[in-house]
Parts: sequence; structure tokens; C-alpha cells
Amino acid sequence: MTEPFSCPLPILRHETVQMAHGAGGRLSQELTARVFTPRFSNRFLDQLDDQAKLDLPSGRIAFTTDTYVVVPYVFSGGTIGTLAVNGTVNDLAVGGARPLYLSAGFVLEEGFPIADLEHIAESMAAAAVEAGVMIVTGDTKVVQKGSCDGIFINTSGIGVLRDDVSLSCRNLKPGDCILLSGTIGDHGMSIMTTRERLSFQSAIRSDCAPLNRMIAAVLDEVPEVHAMRDPTRGGVASVLNELAFSSSVGIDIDENAIPVRDDVRGACELLGIDPLHVANEGKLIAVVPAQEASKALEVMRRFDEGRQAVSVGSVTADHAGMVVMRTAFGSRRIIDLPLGEQLPRIC
Repeated sequence: MTEPFSCPLPILRHETVQMAHGAGGRLSQELTARVFTPRFSNRFLDQLDDQAKLDLPSGRIAFTTDTYVVVPYVFSGGTIGTLAVNGTVNDLAVGGARPLYLSAGFVLEEGFPIADLEHIAESMAAAAVEAGVMIVTGDTKVVQKGSCDGIFINTSGIGVLRDDVSLSCRNLKPGDCILLSGTIGDHGMSIMTTRERLSFQSAIRSDCAPLNRMIAAVLDEVPEVHAMRDPTRGGVASVLNELAFSSSVGIDIDENAIPVRDDVRGACELLGIDPLHVANEGKLIAVVPAQEASKALEVMRRFDEGRQAVSVGSVTADHAGMVVMRTAFGSRRIIDLPLGEQLPRIC
């Protein structure tokens, strides 16, 4: 096995990011050796080539990319780094892929504290270990002070698709059950309450977590699953509307069945936001045939991420392309896509 890279140059103890850290010279090597290679070290990354040469099993490959610009970059339950790793892992997993490798690109603002960067890198390394993936290549750019809010991260991911499942937003059929792995709105409200300095009896904690192990277990035992999505930006409302539109079916949901923490509900009421429109970063929506719903829920509840999994509704041939919710008062209302950006910079 290749020995971890060690920089032959003396480590220069800057406390903040300098423009020269992105110039490809001595300070760039310092930043890499001080922050990234000790934390992300693996046999692919340690080569320090301009590309990672990977070992891939045979089969179809899934590939995804996302960019994270959340403010604040440290919040209750995670950091921009854990968000970047888990978000990319989950995007692969809900497509039926086993996540394997990630890249990480950093855009740093001049003056960004090195200690904060080290904390974020440590959180990314821990998240990658928890999810069972490797960060195998990356890049760093530094921009002038005022050009970004401290740090932006882009992560791309590669995974191997399973041959025994076929997940698609076009697969929904009338009679299918809509399953939700737990409480909604936790991530978005964690960000908003931190940003707006709102106080509650306990801090609202982001649900940021990798879902790949839970998803793999569900697919092992219920390969008939029709679709899976993680309700991030736009929340549950956006995902359900996209599923209904793509499959030309209607979706009925029950407000009483949707789990929302009391503090999250209170924050949403204070800010005038519907919890169904709030982002989640550790929740799963699964659409399964009705006869498989109980088994799928049982599997999900074996995992911490799915302990509160419930059935929240069903697919119908009526009102195609629309999501309709039965409210707590027994009335019915249409759940539409959010208008505009209610919660900016939450991922």
C-alpha cells in the first residue's frame, strides 16, 4: 500500500487562507499537506496525481454532482462538509447505486480561518468513513475577500448500480404506498434558527446523515420498490409533485401521518413556512407496492435514520399530476411546488 503523502517543505503556520494558497506553489502544497491529505488519505488520493485511477466493479455506473453553499457553514448537527458528503452519497443511493468514490472541490475566500477549514475537513473525513466511501481526488481555489461567503464545496460521486432493481420517478402505479423515513423539516429549520438566532428550549438539529446502508437493506428485502428520493431543496412537497408529474398519477397524503418535531413546527409557524416545503438532508421517500409496505417499513425501522418511518399516503389514478393532502381538520388541499426560494442557502 502506498505510504500517506508527506510534504517535504516546512509547514508554514498561516492562520487564515491566503490568495497564494490557491496559486499552485509553496502555500498550495502547505494547505494540501496540512489540511487535506492527512484526513482524506487513501491509496487513490495518496498518489496526488491530477486524476484518481479507480478500481470499479463491472456493471452500470451512477454519477452525480452537487455544490454546497450553506450559510452558516457550521450548524447544529453538521457542517458544510458533512452536508457535501452525505448529500452526494444519498443522491447515488436513492437511484439504487452503491456509493464508492467522491471528489471534493473547495472554493475558499481569502481570510477564511484555517482552523475552520480543518474542522470541516475532519467532519468530511468522518462522514466518508460512516458512509463507507473514499474521497479520492479534489481541488482548491481561493478567491478574493468578499467574493464568496467563506467556503463553497462541490462534491461529485460514483457508484455501482444494482442489477436487481429499477428505480425511477416514472414507475409509480395507483395503489402504491408512499413511505417517509422520519420527521421532516429538521435540516432547513436548523439552518434558519441558527441564522436568525431564534431560541427554543432545545437546539433544532439537522438530520444530515448517510442513507445508503438503510436503502441497501430495503432493496435487499424489497427489490420491488418503484421509486426513492431524498427530499432536500423544496422538501417533501417538491419530491411528491415531481413523482406525480413524472408518472402521470395523483398522490394523496394525510397530514396527521406526517411526523414533524414540535420545535420544528413552532419554528415553521414563527417564520410562516410550511414544513412540507422545508429541506431535509437525512430523510427518504420510498414508493412501494401496497403489499410490500409493511416489510419496507420494518426494514427502515432497524436503522437510526428510519426509526420513525411511516406510511404517509398512496398513489391514485385520480387528479393526475397533483398532490392532495387531507388536513388535520378533515378538509383537502392541494400541495403545490414552492414558489420562489423560501429558505435560501440551506445546502
